[in-house]
Amino acid sequence: MASILISNPVTNSDRSKKKKKKKIQEKDHNDEHNHIKWKSEAQQQIYSSKLEQALSQVRLGPSPSSPSAEVPRRGRAVHEAADRVLAVAAKGRTRWSRAILTSRLKLKFQKKHKRQRVVSAATGSSRSSSRKPKVSVLRLKGKSLPAVQRKVRVLGRLVPGCRKQPLPVILDEATDYIAALEMQVRAMTALADRLSGAGSSSAPPS
Repeated sequence: MASILISNPVTNSDRSKKKKKKKIQEKDHNDEHNHIKWKSEAQQQIYSSKLEQALSQVRLGPSPSSPSAEVPRRGRAVHEAADRVLAVAAKGRTRWSRAILTSRLKLKFQKKHKRQRVVSAATGSSRSSSRKPKVSVLRLKGKSLPAVQRKVRVLGRLVPGCRKQPLPVILDEATDYIAALEMQVRAMTALADRLSGAGSSSAPPS
């Protein structure tokens, strides 16, 4: 009886190790499938068609009152539309895609309450002038961090949704995010070439 009780923990630990190993293998297989998906021609065509639909809803015409001010605004709108379509194509399976989609919702919420913030800032301007400027604690800590940790922190800031994540999560998300961005560049380059070719063919001969 004692031998059975002693041998049970060993078998349970073996089972838990097998389950962990199986989960890791499944995760690696899913990650590999996601990375291959971004390199496929079919996924690029799907993204291109959705990108065209999103860009058709963006107003690209210059404003007659201030055309110079509209240029950065149009570029920002195109950039946001391309990233939003890329996040939708990822289907929320990654942190960076969910972060892009949630940041879009936060932006709408901020625009909705922008007027209230402007009014409160105007009334509290006299109070804020007497306050002392705050020094960021993260900046003070960042100077004393080793070089590797500083690079990890910078990489976490570059990948959406990975600012406070551990290194394995950042590396996994960065690998998928880079593959998605490469597909985005290929799709947008092909779209720009096609539009420029169509514009040159439709132009009247000199």
